Amino acid sequence: MKREYDVIVVGGGTAGTVAAIQAGRAGASTLLVEKNAMLGGTMTVAGINYPAHFFAWGRQVIGGIGWELLCKTYAETDERLPKPSEGTRHVRIDAAIFAALADEAALAAGVDILFHAMPAAARMTKGTWIVQVCTKAGLESLRAKVLIDTTGDANAVGLAGFELVHSDIVQPGTLTFGCSGYEPDALDYAALRAASEDAIAAGELVTTDIALRDDGPQALLKKHGHNANHLHAPLADTSEGRSRVEIEGRKALLRMYRFLRKQPGLENFRIDWVCPEVGIRETVTIKGKKTITVSEYESGVVYDDAVCYAFYPIDEHLNDGKGINGRPLKEGVLPTIPRGALLPANSQFLLVAGRCLASDREANSALRVECPCMAMGQAAGAMAALSARTGIDPEEHPIDDVRAILREHGAIVPGDRASQAEPAGPGDA
Repeated sequence: MKREYDVIVVGGGTAGTVAAIQAGRAGASTLLVEKNAMLGGTMTVAGINYPAHFFAWGRQVIGGIGWELLCKTYAETDERLPKPSEGTRHVRIDAAIFAALADEAALAAGVDILFHAMPAAARMTKGTWIVQVCTKAGLESLRAKVLIDTTGDANAVGLAGFELVHSDIVQPGTLTFGCSGYEPDALDYAALRAASEDAIAAGELVTTDIALRDDGPQALLKKHGHNANHLHAPLADTSEGRSRVEIEGRKALLRMYRFLRKQPGLENFRIDWVCPEVGIRETVTIKGKKTITVSEYESGVVYDDAVCYAFYPIDEHLNDGKGINGRPLKEGVLPTIPRGALLPANSQFLLVAGRCLASDREANSALRVECPCMAMGQAAGAMAALSARTGIDPEEHPIDDVRAILREHGAIVPGDRASQAEPAGPGDA
C-alpha cells in the first residue's frame, strides 16, 4: 500500500466498490478502504443479495460496472440473465461469488484494497486530503487528491467537518438469517400466530422479532428466514449505535429461536446461518449542494447535471411493526440523480455516493437501494478520476465530460437512447 493516491474511497459497499473500480479504470491511482473482510456491503455482509432495479418500464436504466459484476456472477453460476421485457423485479445473486469477482475487478483496475480499516480523521490541507485510517496495526496517514465517502453513514464527511442531516426517526434495520428443520406447508399458521400473540403479551417475544407486519411468523417460516425482522437502529452511524443494534439483533434472533422451538412442527427448527452484520436502511444524509426532494423524485425530474437514473418505489420501513409505507412510481416516471446531491455543501474535491446522498427522507427510502447506489458510485468514481487528472473540482467539470467517461465504461446516462436496448449477456460484459 502506498501513502499517496489520486483517489481514496472510504467504504467498500455497493457504491464504494463500483466507485473504486471506475476510478481505477479511468486511470486514477486508487485506494479502497473497507471496515469488513469483503466487498459488497449490504449485498454480501448483510445478506440482501438481490439488487433492484436495473430495469424500468421495459428498458434497462442502470448498467455499467454494477451490471457487469452481476453478469459475471451469473456467468459463473450458470444462471440466465434477466431481461427488461420480463418486468421490474429484484435479481438474486450469489453473494460469495459476487464478492470474489468484486475483488478481482478492483485489483485488475489497479485498486489497492485495505480491509479491516476505518477512517479516523480527514482534512484538506493545501489542496490535498490527509486521511488518517485506523488499521489493526495502528493509525496510517494517507494523502489523496480526491476523497469519496461511500460509508453509507457519511463518516468521512462528518470527520472532515461538513454538515450532516440527522432525523429524529430512522428506518429499522434487519438481521438476515436462514433457517430450516421443518416443513412449511405442514404448519398451522393460525395457531402459530395465536401463540406468538400470547408470547408477545407475556414479554417473551417482540412483534418485530418474527415479522415485519405484525402478522405472525408465517412469512418468516415460508421464506426460511432471510429479510424477515425489524430492529430499531437509532444512531447507527456511530460505533456505539451500531454495537447496540448488533446486540439487539442477536437478542431478537434468540427470542425467535426459543419461541419457535416450542411450537408443534418446529421442534427441530434450526438457524443455519446468520449474517455478521445488521443491514442498516437509514442513518444520516449529507447537506448537499443539491437536495433531492420526494416531489422531484416522484415526478421524474431530469436535472441539468443528472449523472444516472434511479428506480424504486418509496419504501419506508416502519418502527411500529406495521410494515412498510410503500408507494409505487407512476407509470413511465423515471427519476434521476444530480451531481449536486453527491457533493457536500461548501466542500471541494469531496464526493459522496450511496444512501447518505443529499435527499429528504421519503426520497432517500427509494434512493438507498443497491442499484442506484451502484450507479451513483460509478458517477462518483468518474468525477473523482477526472478531478485528479485535471485539478478541477468535481462541481466545475462540464457535465458532458463526466457523462463521456461514464458512457465509455458502459454506464447508462439519462437521455441516452441506448438505454432502451436489451442488456448485454455475461460474455459481453
